[in-house]
Amino acid sequence: MANHQSVTHKLIHDHLVEGDMTPGQEIGLRIDQTLTQDATGTLVMLELEAMGLERVKTEVSVQYVDHNVLQTDFRNPDDHLFLQSACQHFGIWYSRPGNGVSHAVHMERFGRPGRSLAGSDSHTPAAGSMGMLSFGSGGLDIAFAMAGEPLYLKMPKVLGVELVGAMPPWVSAKDVVLEMLKRYNVKGCRGMIVEYHGAGLAQLSAMDRHVIANMGTELGATTTVFPSDQETLRFLRVQSRESDWIELLADADASYDAVDRIDLATLQPMIACPSSPGNVVTVREVEGKPIYQSYVGSSANPGLRDFWITAEIVKGRRVHDRVSLDVNPTSRALIENLAKIGAFQQLIAAGARFHQAGCNGCIGMGQAPATNQISLRTVPRNFPGRSGTKEDRVYLVSPETAAASALTGVITDPRDCEKLFGLAYPTFVEPEPQALNHDVLAPPASSPGVLLQRGPNIKALPQFDELQNFYVVPALLKMGDNVSTDEILVAGAKALPFRSNIPAISQYAFFALDESFATRAHVAKERYGGHLVVAGDNYAQGSSREHAALAPRYLGQVAVLAKSYARIGWQNLANFGILPLEFVDPADYDGIAQDDVLAFDDLRLAVATGEPITVRNQTKQTILRLTHRLSERQVRAVLAGGLINQFRLQHLLEPHQTTPPES
Repeated sequence: MANHQSVTHKLIHDHLVEGDMTPGQEIGLRIDQTLTQDATGTLVMLELEAMGLERVKTEVSVQYVDHNVLQTDFRNPDDHLFLQSACQHFGIWYSRPGNGVSHAVHMERFGRPGRSLAGSDSHTPAAGSMGMLSFGSGGLDIAFAMAGEPLYLKMPKVLGVELVGAMPPWVSAKDVVLEMLKRYNVKGCRGMIVEYHGAGLAQLSAMDRHVIANMGTELGATTTVFPSDQETLRFLRVQSRESDWIELLADADASYDAVDRIDLATLQPMIACPSSPGNVVTVREVEGKPIYQSYVGSSANPGLRDFWITAEIVKGRRVHDRVSLDVNPTSRALIENLAKIGAFQQLIAAGARFHQAGCNGCIGMGQAPATNQISLRTVPRNFPGRSGTKEDRVYLVSPETAAASALTGVITDPRDCEKLFGLAYPTFVEPEPQALNHDVLAPPASSPGVLLQRGPNIKALPQFDELQNFYVVPALLKMGDNVSTDEILVAGAKALPFRSNIPAISQYAFFALDESFATRAHVAKERYGGHLVVAGDNYAQGSSREHAALAPRYLGQVAVLAKSYARIGWQNLANFGILPLEFVDPADYDGIAQDDVLAFDDLRLAVATGEPITVRNQTKQTILRLTHRLSERQVRAVLAGGLINQFRLQHLLEPHQTTPPES
């Protein structure tokens, strides 16, 4: 390979098995490791079963239980047992409830510079913080990777972001990525991999880099990449894994498709206002507003430093009597280390509420804020209602801003701690050695054939028909720009327990936008044979949960008509046989109203040839022209009714019939 290579290009070159590295062309990448979590992993295991796989073919595959850890009835614990048995059956590591958030634990225990990682969680790119090539994707893509198949995506461009200077006191890694969101918003980095380089990297620990890489997803980026350098080696040494380190640096004269530069010395404390991670201003611009909650933790601020700095700020003080300071630790080992260094006691004494290690309130699984009250959170997303409260007001902040505001009861610039409390900015020195999370991770069973343990809520995957040639269907819902997967299918304690029961969870499809949608979809399916929906730009941003495609598909969704799509959501639609169509003329979006009836003729031929698709709006007596960006591989899957149907056709398999649980 020639010189002038970025870290990104080196990683892709080393894993490329199909295609060429031309931006926009589909490529296939060898996947070394996979990561699944329980909100998506149950479907992945059912998909592996439907494919007839006996044992996974990756170097390492790990199943984490971190999302659905509330056990308010039998559904979540039943799924945990199902996942544990599936791990033994297929040869997968198992991280049980309470071990912590997948991304942080994976980085500590399994992450290896130079390796590739695909995860059924959109924040899997966090592993790019240690020189890995890591992608979030839908569960079906991950199931195929576990079966030894390549991960397919369109070759991204590479945005090189040079970091220079040193961060001033009271500014930290969260402010760096919020600055990026201020510049690029939630879709400015679509079709790109963001690679950070420059002298400013010396300011960032491995976990600081994790914060930035994690929230690269919010930029719309395909993934984020950092080099593997001496800081990566230090991190792995603390984890007793320094033998896993390799150095992986960009060439001195590396070239990028686009470039940007951040002078860290100029940054201020930043905040993303409701209800988008891209709605970023300085804390000074919104300070003084009363708050109800400060929330510290999540995959977007998972490091020991993030909790330590919070403890140092509140040490010897009391949280404001109007504020709930919620501490959500990211791993079991982190809790041990907080106790060892005294930070746990400081947080409890100050009035913090300490929760179990897991995602928790980040995905609406507890810690919901009060109605119309401000919640400051160090989480990666603040989409409407994601917190579990429909009328929420969630702001995204650094741990410093969250802690300072918890003391004052209003949004507070943490730089004011010096005049308010006489507190100089605390300097963190990472302790060595640290408690490690070894024995609570269960390795794969030594022999396959363990029976899958199913509870009554675990249902077989629905069977779907192939794409038809003719449709006359209503536009059941019309939406605007940046519709998130949380709006397509709500997260939280109400819906996610049905993640392994597609008929049940489908009743929550588009619930955040229209509570009557599922009922109307059933009527449309009976009367017309299906429906479609219409959206603006960046449809299906956010989570990798393929339920946001599967549930509408179960309700009869034939196609989505949008101006543009987020990468993972677009791929998931194709994987399950829903046509992701785009307007040839974006102005045609304005010519469709909700409940208009649209007619498609000769659809299979048009999809197969890639020619523009002509659609008649029978309600308005107008003509629309649509197109798609599917590769030949994806076209074959859509025509077959989805990837699983295509796999069965290729391998001449009968649809898998699951055995119902004994009564």
